Amino acid sequence: VRLPNPDYPRIRFVVDCGLFQERENSQLNREFPFNVEKLDYVLVTHNHIDHTGRLPLLVKRQYSGDIYCSAPTQLLLPLALEDSYKVLKDVNKRNNEERLYSDEDVRETLKKIKGVEFGKTIELNRYIKATFFKNGHLTGAALILLQIQFGNEEPINLLFTGDYNHKNMFFPVPELPKWVRKLPLTIVQESTYGNMDSSEMVPCFRKNISEKMKKGGTIIIPAFSLGRSQEVLKTLKDMQDSGELDPNIPVYLDGKLAINYTLIYLDKKYEEEFGFFENCLNFLPYNTEFVDSSAREELVESRNSKIIVTTSGSGSYGPAPFYLQNYLGDKNALVHFTGYLFEDSLGRRIKETPDGEFVKVGGFVLKKYAQVEFTAEYSAHAKADEMIDFLKKFSNLKSVLVNHGETETKEIFAKRIADQTDVKKVAILNREYFFRISPWGIVKSLPTEFL
Repeated sequence: VRLPNPDYPRIRFVVDCGLFQERENSQLNREFPFNVEKLDYVLVTHNHIDHTGRLPLLVKRQYSGDIYCSAPTQLLLPLALEDSYKVLKDVNKRNNEERLYSDEDVRETLKKIKGVEFGKTIELNRYIKATFFKNGHLTGAALILLQIQFGNEEPINLLFTGDYNHKNMFFPVPELPKWVRKLPLTIVQESTYGNMDSSEMVPCFRKNISEKMKKGGTIIIPAFSLGRSQEVLKTLKDMQDSGELDPNIPVYLDGKLAINYTLIYLDKKYEEEFGFFENCLNFLPYNTEFVDSSAREELVESRNSKIIVTTSGSGSYGPAPFYLQNYLGDKNALVHFTGYLFEDSLGRRIKETPDGEFVKVGGFVLKKYAQVEFTAEYSAHAKADEMIDFLKKFSNLKSVLVNHGETETKEIFAKRIADQTDVKKVAILNREYFFRISPWGIVKSLPTEFL
């Protein structure tokens, strides 16, 4: 925070500290564009690895302050960081690289986590207040409002959306309070689907699953451990209840992290903290089994019809590559992706490979004969029209900074904001510029080389 008076202390904070997952950006994981030791605060919007994956590296580099997140995220974060460490350790070993951080760094990171109740305003110090508001993107996800005020100066109000959605299958998402929507605000807005309207998203998952199971065979559903796996399971249960899916067909969930998260979802002692809908308390499909590594070989040898929900959602990690090796060449199999497939991910390569052509899967070279489908209907991100509607709810919006999207998508969405809202200043966050913010919005941009 650049202060208006040199007598005030300079305060430095970071919102989210995620892991680059694309191969071309992997080296960016090892460096920060700021001095870690001088950081005062870290705030986290939600428990996805592209927002939390480098928290232990901050600690390794001598960050000594607290890490603030919502209370549900505090509960879920240990599982994510411990799993991420194991994956990174394996990746670093295969690439003959130094480990990004150690298990001790993870333990020290978890000691610094401070959970905050939704809607409760806390004082980080005498100048900065933070409030976490419930966000539909994910269980525990938050929009974070920072209110910064020095002396008698006008306050600077910043709202970080994180990954944003206005709805969730498992819990109600309340409207932001009127007092927030009336503030003079600068919003940092994600743009993952900033080039797509909600009307363009055509649901196909239930139809594809139902049609395939009527013919028989095996369905592989790669899904993210937190949120997506549970949503897919709930959909399968709903299909069983509606008669779209035979409840005698076995459903398997494979992926230690997904199983552990699912057990937390099912635990009644967390019911109030998560705020789930009552009809979500028992979302497991009939005939569901949890799978560990010892049972996988037997599972793929079985020729019976079955549905396997497995991690990771991109297909690149966890048990998913094992199942893809065994079923991608099977004409009687369906592989149904349910989430964003980042560039260079195994799922992206499989999706883009024509039928009958070769694709590499975990060292194997296989011909793609399985039916491969993809749906964006489970996307935990609001689409462009929904994000525009969100921005229009603020009566005193000064500026919007667009982030978290592919370069072209950010540009498309930034133009749309400028065209369809009354916001005076719209800018794009990337590694080339940083922005000076005042109570009246963006003041100026400066090249990052001058930081």
